[in-house]
Amino acid sequence: MTTATAIRTFQIDQAHSEAVFQVRHLITKVRGRFSAFSGEIAFDEAAPERSSVAFRVETASIDTNSADRDAHLRSDDFFAVERFPALTFVSTAIARRGETLFDVEGDLTIRDVTRRVTLPVSFLGKATDPWGAEKLAFETSITINRRHFGLNWNAALETGGFLVGDDVKIDVSVQAAAQ
Repeated sequence: MTTATAIRTFQIDQAHSEAVFQVRHLITKVRGRFSAFSGEIAFDEAAPERSSVAFRVETASIDTNSADRDAHLRSDDFFAVERFPALTFVSTAIARRGETLFDVEGDLTIRDVTRRVTLPVSFLGKATDPWGAEKLAFETSITINRRHFGLNWNAALETGGFLVGDDVKIDVSVQAAAQ
């Protein structure tokens, strides 16, 4: 006889999580982060493949440590934050790749473009904090082509090539609290 396990809900704790990125700019890399995001993980500890995740990033919260660059990234050339205030990821399937490794397939939407992506996710474990709250932690890293999501702006260089690279590396580390 098989016993069904409960799927528990966990909210992403923004204070103990991060969503960062890097992209080539001229000859170096620019790093940035989003400071406002939220999400929910429906977690089945006994059968993680039955779990799901929904993640929302507020595009206006982009921060590259340069006010002028951030204003440009918020403009219609890039994120068009007034028309597209969030980028989202909603899982559609989870497959185990190892003891703590999973492929989380889902729909990533940036601007008005939705594409299916697979995130390689590491489950970092669970713990109870000093105040008795149960926490889970996960990490993922993926590289996407920004042009696939309508982020097409660029400037040609006199020496050849372009100012901004197409590949964007995204790293997300989340800690989520049981509800």
